[in-house]
Amino acid sequence: MRVIIIDDHALFRVGLKGLLEQRNIEVIGVAADGNAGIKLAELLSPDIILLDLRMPGIGGLEVLKTLRGHNPTIPVVMLTTSNEESDLIKSLRLGAQGYLLKDMEPDELVSALRDIEKGKNVVAHDLTDALARMVQGETTVDDDAGPFASLTPREREILCLLADGQSNKLIARNLGISDGTVKLHVKAILRKLGIHSRVEAAVIAVEQGLRKADTST
Repeated sequence: MRVIIIDDHALFRVGLKGLLEQRNIEVIGVAADGNAGIKLAELLSPDIILLDLRMPGIGGLEVLKTLRGHNPTIPVVMLTTSNEESDLIKSLRLGAQGYLLKDMEPDELVSALRDIEKGKNVVAHDLTDALARMVQGETTVDDDAGPFASLTPREREILCLLADGQSNKLIARNLGISDGTVKLHVKAILRKLGIHSRVEAAVIAVEQGLRKADTST
């Protein structure tokens, strides 16, 4: 497993790197801020990205949104001190595959990363009740963008084109990207909206009045 660490605390970066390497997890890069982390992820294409939530400058949620937009296939795991339900919900809505706490036991952290590597979504045990409330729709957060808050600008753009009835090939041609990239974006859209088909996505977009002009806001 190849991972990168994005965290503004030097001692934590060094300690986590050593801890993971002792357990046969290769740390291929570390970054002290969000912008450096984004560049590092693009350069190295790790198996997993470990991302701090609270950082000066560009915060963890903004970094997460950018990372998911650039490469939605690389799992991003929030590793934070925050056990706030709102932070958990926002992170998962933006596409985080894991939400782990910095005070967890080292072996528990490694086990969680192994599960995430296999494609599982993992949330710290202390937050499982909050996750259950989220799944049951009992927890909400302030959200000015409705059901599309977790979508990246590119995903919103593609959703608009889906609502127009465009095929993947036509979307790819219009946006100057590959068919494969469109498929990945569509898959991410369906996952984030909690639906199973592009038809459902198009219906939701139409119902919510999402138009091409909305992607510029």
